[in-house]
Amino acid sequence: PFFSPNKTFKIKVDTFCNHQTQSEKLEKIESFAYLPIQGSVKLKDPDLTLQYFEHYGMDPNNRPSEPHRIFFGRVVAQGRRDLMTQLNLKKRKFIGNTSMDAQLSLIMANIAQVQPGDLVLDPFVGSGSLLIAAASFGGYVFGSDIDFLMLHAKTKPTRKQDRFKGRQVDESVFANFCQYQLTSHYIDVVVADASLPLWRDRLTVDAIITDPPYGIRESIERVGTSREMIAVLEENQASHIPSKTDYNMEQLLSDLLCFAASHLRVGGRLVTWIPIFRSDYDASCLPSHPCLRLEANCEQILSMVASRRLLTYSKLREPQGEELNPIMSLGDLASFRDKYFHHMEEARVERKRKKIEHALQR
Repeated sequence: PFFSPNKTFKIKVDTFCNHQTQSEKLEKIESFAYLPIQGSVKLKDPDLTLQYFEHYGMDPNNRPSEPHRIFFGRVVAQGRRDLMTQLNLKKRKFIGNTSMDAQLSLIMANIAQVQPGDLVLDPFVGSGSLLIAAASFGGYVFGSDIDFLMLHAKTKPTRKQDRFKGRQVDESVFANFCQYQLTSHYIDVVVADASLPLWRDRLTVDAIITDPPYGIRESIERVGTSREMIAVLEENQASHIPSKTDYNMEQLLSDLLCFAASHLRVGGRLVTWIPIFRSDYDASCLPSHPCLRLEANCEQILSMVASRRLLTYSKLREPQGEELNPIMSLGDLASFRDKYFHHMEEARVERKRKKIEHALQR
């Protein structure tokens, strides 16, 4: 029935771990000896799509001359990879220094199993990249962040060509939802401290998707002070901006998991990143909670020494008693920021030493 004369068709050629030009792809299509297709060609929205796919392995640096396997068949469903192009950061109205790229945002929303109608929260929302991905899957999204300037688009522009122009008046998290026509799935974002949640105890969400700050490109802060607390006069409370203090990674992740255990529905998922020094990695030191089960642990290598882990937890049951605030220890994983800057300083000194040696040898 797919090859009848009244059915239009097209043939797609794709490769994995190998790049081919359009002319090379066309040669492969024309190399077919015979196909029992009687319909006419239609490149946009055809009735039938045939896919030719070559697999060259998993290592792009050791690619074979011939593919390991070749697949050819009828396309029955798409993986919505078009969303990566549609949500590309290069075309987005409002971005920040650490905006998550479209592919990783969509992967996180997919791992969180966001379904149409789900309620999704990002407690470290930033420029809202993760909320865009969750809304694209049909979720209703909201978030919070302690950075007033970021949520109100008052930070310096991230794009190189705009750094001396200042941000446009209409830049905002909401503007991104307008750009992608997702405003019906946008609830709101608020300035709030993740260590002191402002939500009611009975708030229940279907998924929490977040990328907490690592203390490298964005500071890790919470509301607090090392000085003696001074009462704020009532007439000054509306304009008062509370002081901030350091918020260590161990306490941040502990608060995040406790919040997820309290506010996720049973079966709901928490998807979050954790930065690590690769030499320090120990799976037994990953953050844990008695009411959450670690479902997935994926690594993204950032450099020779550093990477980050995408952790996925599912909620097993409601917390009871001491489970609301369990004791957590990350071991060496908690000192990522200090080790990162120490390594960068050592690398800087080493580069300077080599430069001097090279100059003396001339």
